[in-house]
Amino acid sequence: MLNDKQWFTEITDYAGLACSLKIKQKLHEEQSKFQKIEIFETEHFGRLMVIDDCIMLTSRDNFIYHEMMSHPALFTHPSPKRVLIIGGGDCGTLREVLKHPEVELAQQIDIDERVTRVAEKYFPELCESNTDARAELAFTDGIEWIRQAEAGSYDIIIVDSTDPVGPGEVLFTTEFFQHCQHALGDQGIFVQQSESPLIHHESIIQPMQTRLQAAGFAQTQTLHFPQCTYPAGWWSCTLASVAADIHHCRLSSSVPAFATRYYTAGIHHAAAHLPRFMLPASG
Repeated sequence: MLNDKQWFTEITDYAGLACSLKIKQKLHEEQSKFQKIEIFETEHFGRLMVIDDCIMLTSRDNFIYHEMMSHPALFTHPSPKRVLIIGGGDCGTLREVLKHPEVELAQQIDIDERVTRVAEKYFPELCESNTDARAELAFTDGIEWIRQAEAGSYDIIIVDSTDPVGPGEVLFTTEFFQHCQHALGDQGIFVQQSESPLIHHESIIQPMQTRLQAAGFAQTQTLHFPQCTYPAGWWSCTLASVAADIHHCRLSSSVPAFATRYYTAGIHHAAAHLPRFMLPASG
């Protein structure tokens, strides 16, 4: 919601909080077949993408989310060659995945092509790997894609999804997780954004871990990180492994050989150390 004083505000009513960004101007607005897409130029956070009145990303802080959605999973897997991204239409996660030279194929499946085309125009830095020979972009239903995937066809599945409401709800179900588990190889790693530890721990993160285990994943691990333009300013992703040690990080130095702004080996391990309220209850 943009008010007459040029502040865009996303209200998280059920949590009693809101996030506001000072706007210079609106750059773009359209109604795609699936959703309303808006682009703003902000005073201090660069460009802002809003979908259906919810903040998706800003130029200033998106690197934290995209790096944490990709690098921990890829550095946990012993040899990630085939990666599937469900969602992620802004292409920032795809860019981070393709920084790993061992990746041979990265498929991005997003139902709304317009999100990607708008990102290419207004966030070209996120889309710089779209023409990489290893990248495949398909604009179709990711849920149906994973249902039809062959057993063991991927090493990594990244679900860069919307919130678990409306059409996004199915992405947090046991059935969906079962299809992902089936599509992963023996050492496969699954990762999905899992909302805010502060306000979604009991309602989303704990049930998600239970459903992942019910779907046949051997281990789960939630990682947490700051994300100031998302509700509560504190976000998470949850990893699950078919058989591999979810706590392993094969990064041999403190930082990757390629450029990152947030992710390091230390961040990887620190993000896995959960605050006390998120720890499993002792017997």
